[in-house]
Amino acid sequence: MRQNGSVSLGLTPRTSGHRMPHSQILIPPLFVLLWSSAFIGAKFGLPDAEPMTFLAIRFALVAALFAMIALALRSPWPASWRQAGHIAVVGALVQGIYLSGVFVAIDRGLPAGLASLIVGLQPILTALLAGRLLGERVRGRQWIGLALGIAGVAMVLGERLEATALDPVGLATCGFGLIAISLGTLHQKRFASDMNIVTGSAVQNLTATAVTLAGALALETLSVRWTPTFVLSLAWMTVVVSIGAFSLLMLMIRLGEAVKVSSLFYLVPPTTAVLAWLTFGERIGILGAFGIAVAALGVALVVRPPAKEAGRS
Repeated sequence: MRQNGSVSLGLTPRTSGHRMPHSQILIPPLFVLLWSSAFIGAKFGLPDAEPMTFLAIRFALVAALFAMIALALRSPWPASWRQAGHIAVVGALVQGIYLSGVFVAIDRGLPAGLASLIVGLQPILTALLAGRLLGERVRGRQWIGLALGIAGVAMVLGERLEATALDPVGLATCGFGLIAISLGTLHQKRFASDMNIVTGSAVQNLTATAVTLAGALALETLSVRWTPTFVLSLAWMTVVVSIGAFSLLMLMIRLGEAVKVSSLFYLVPPTTAVLAWLTFGERIGILGAFGIAVAALGVALVVRPPAKEAGRS
């Protein structure tokens, strides 16, 4: 997911002056709901499989699905091994390492809503790293956004620390995942922004399969209990989230909503928090709710295009 410019699936966002038809007005909220549900799906499935084992199975299935779609559509594959290598690096960082960090964190007891909030700061970190690594100008409001994002997370963390102890390893792996997705986003922006969406996604998920399988072989037992809950969780994460949410994202971009897509991602943490409360009883107090709102405002300041660019969209 490349939040500061859409997604990490290789989109080169198109902009247009067309507005989304009223008949399709539910597409953005449905996308946010499906994307947010990934954190809930992870928590449902992890009791029956270790985190990287779970991910290796999921990525293998998603890679196979995208490969079949690519064959059906006769989509072009990377033109060179160099291009394929850059796409693979993005897949390792954005899919393999990022999601491994999130899954390990949730597996170790980190609340799904808090995990979503931490990695939801990705647009802020990406914008700041872009200033260092790509020479892009970091505007004053983006620095304000950074401060607000950190303050929001601190509020939620403070409330959680008062209620119960948080696993430091889980916090660390979630933070590591945040760094990985930010670096992967920048790598894609610089070296792989023109990849074909379908075949590029197949390569990315195949690479992520290799990364998570290696981690599972080194650190886990590869045991899986194929319970109905695990199968449903795996199916949801593979088909509904990876394919369904992805398809909605593509549809929004085709409808000329690319400029607005990145703003949808700061709705993910509060949506995840609500879903986690409904499904697992993860309660958020007044301070935590205010922290989520503050962090969302910080991300909004970072991803909002400059006035002139917004005026052209």
